[in-house]
Amino acid sequence: MKRNLRPVAVVLGLVAAAAMLAACSSMTASKEKPALAMAPNVDLPRFMGDWYVIASIPTYFERGAHNAVESYRLGSDGVVDIRFAYRADGFDGAAKEMTSRGFVQTASNAVWGVQFVWPMKADYRISYVSDDYGLTVITREKRDYVWIMARTPTISEAAYQRMVGFVAEQGYDMSKLQRVPQRP
Repeated sequence: MKRNLRPVAVVLGLVAAAAMLAACSSMTASKEKPALAMAPNVDLPRFMGDWYVIASIPTYFERGAHNAVESYRLGSDGVVDIRFAYRADGFDGAAKEMTSRGFVQTASNAVWGVQFVWPMKADYRISYVSDDYGLTVITREKRDYVWIMARTPTISEAAYQRMVGFVAEQGYDMSKLQRVPQRP
């Protein structure tokens, strides 16, 4: 019995072509965006404490956040307890809080896996921290979310513009960046 292998060969050829196109497409996409900057060495004890969210490309849960503060506490086991507190949709809005845990993944302490739900860990990268640990920028490889944070609820316009420029250099869609209202 003679079988016609032509349809199988055509399908395999199409699958191979699609795989090659996908590989080329991902190579092109990675060339379009620069590599994310990483803080060269994060001093974890200095990084711990409260950080006011100055601006962000917010997650679904953060939309409309006012007086947003991210707090970090380093446990004796090396795991970072994270608390995100804010007011929903206004300064007098309902108080909201989310907690998660951060697992440091690199010797530089700049890349973490943040766990909201076990066993999944979200990408979290400390791309910038100022020498005085007064400003930081948290990024993600996907460039879907970003956070500009400071130790104080407000920063100078010049400092804000420097941080915005830094975020833009990382390849983010700047039309999505939003200031987070802070009232001391």
